[in-house]
Amino acid sequence: MVSFIVRRLISGVVVLFVVSSLTFFMLYFSATSVARNILGESATQAQVHLKEIELGLDQPLFSRYVDWLGGALSGNFGVSWFNSQPVVDSIVGRLPTTLSIVLVTIVIAAVLATLFGVAAAVRRGWVDRLLQIVSIGASAIPQFVVAIVLVTVFAIGLQLLPATGYVPLTDSFGGWLASITLPIIALAIGAVASTAQQVRSAVITVLSRDYVRTLRSRGLAPREILFRHVLRGAAPAGLTVLSLQFIGMLGGVVVLEQIFALPGLGFLALQSTTQGDMPVLMGVVVYIVIIVVVVNLLVDLAVGWLNPKARVS
Repeated sequence: MVSFIVRRLISGVVVLFVVSSLTFFMLYFSATSVARNILGESATQAQVHLKEIELGLDQPLFSRYVDWLGGALSGNFGVSWFNSQPVVDSIVGRLPTTLSIVLVTIVIAAVLATLFGVAAAVRRGWVDRLLQIVSIGASAIPQFVVAIVLVTVFAIGLQLLPATGYVPLTDSFGGWLASITLPIIALAIGAVASTAQQVRSAVITVLSRDYVRTLRSRGLAPREILFRHVLRGAAPAGLTVLSLQFIGMLGGVVVLEQIFALPGLGFLALQSTTQGDMPVLMGVVVYIVIIVVVVNLLVDLAVGWLNPKARVS
């Protein structure tokens, strides 16, 4: 198990290095107008040139990359080019918003998708057909459309929940729950739909295997076979889909945080991209990749524990 964890950690570090390096070079190739964006259209060419020197944009690209990488390795991502706020402070202050939405959504999606998927696989018939129809319909609806409908009905029409804003958990549990409810519903609908389909397929596959028929022939109760043997065999497929859903949600919150005016990482990423604030954008990319690597590592550990053959492969 130790070598399994070490291999996953090494692959995670390699992914982090490759993604951050590629992002750096792609972003800095298009960073020629940043100084003009900061100073405004009324700035003279001499002022723009001085600003570029101040930001280090006159240095060779590889030299800038080495400087950034050295700072990143020590945990220093620099300061924002637009408001001089440390990048780490900006990201840490917005992480709770994004993680609140994504983590609660993934837990809800895991529970509901397992219930629906197992029910469809075991009962089949109309329950199975209903799940497939609903899943296809739910997966086809874009998250931003769901979000707009939810705001229109529950925030503007019924006035049950706030349309915008975020309340920290430390300030008020009720306010925090109310502020993230609509974004979570918008994210969870598609996640539950697609994950339930995968869970259903995995459970049907395990139910058809020889060892399950052997367990039935020995007189074990269907409930015991399902909870002690079938779910364990189907869990790796479900966990893998959930990890992919988690990564997709990190992209989906970029749009949802704009709709619900939530001060999260997605909002920060879009703002820094629009402005050309490269230090902030690189910091956001690195933090998101670290979160993805950690989640994938946890999923790999869970899959390796459930299926020892996965550790060898």
